[in-house]
Amino acid sequence: MNATGSMGGTARIYDGRMPENSGVRGVKSASRTVALLELLASRGDRPARLDELAEELGVPRSSMYQLLRTLVDCGWVRTDTTGSLYGIGIRALHTGTSYLDSDPHVRAARPYLDEASDALGETIHLARLDGSNVVYLATRESHEYLRTISRVGRRIPAHAGALGKALLAERPDDRLPLPEGPLTPRTENTHTERATLLADLAGVRERGYSIDREETVTGIAGFGFALRYDTPAVDAISCSVPVARLGEEHERRVVAVMREIRTKIESALSPASGAPDWR
Repeated sequence: MNATGSMGGTARIYDGRMPENSGVRGVKSASRTVALLELLASRGDRPARLDELAEELGVPRSSMYQLLRTLVDCGWVRTDTTGSLYGIGIRALHTGTSYLDSDPHVRAARPYLDEASDALGETIHLARLDGSNVVYLATRESHEYLRTISRVGRRIPAHAGALGKALLAERPDDRLPLPEGPLTPRTENTHTERATLLADLAGVRERGYSIDREETVTGIAGFGFALRYDTPAVDAISCSVPVARLGEEHERRVVAVMREIRTKIESALSPASGAPDWR
């Protein structure tokens, strides 16, 4: 089940089904709780009413009310003074920051993101592939412009930008984690046909990095570099630059600096004995 997020993208809502090869039967109450929290998170600053949530998730109104009250009491959901509007609670923030703080790849990459930001003066991202989307894990904003779309935790379709294309290119064309049918556009420059995307990915593999020319945000170009400490890579870094100041010389410098930063991050993240292999 899907819900549209506040930034115009599509947020994946957990449908209660376990992966086919898991051999584990899902627990209905847990699945319902996850679906509710993901739905509330996808709405951003748009609170929801009880009836909306019950209808969207196909849950009886009485059951949804009991679940909401339980989550409100635990801090996972918040409600307004009238008790009629619901949104994601502060405990979700604690969980999200714990994920970032406990991830050795994010921790190791942070100083190098700072280095890239200082060297280029542009916006630098670290993101992770999650299904058919990429999720921002860290961002260093340019002092010249702000991109609210790049906040940590935002999900962007992998086919629609430099980060995602860098990671898709690490996979065979017949095993790309893409949705069925036409691809959803973010701008008029986004790939919407699989054939044009595959041609672009072939270029990514040849040059060693991806290029996003106003495919995610109008007026912004991006350069993405897969981090190959996993096989296939699941993390990538990118540099975003307003096209208005992206001359040939600056583009060459961006690519050179980001290549160097990728090498430094990969060197810092050689497999550590005893560290969990998170999947």
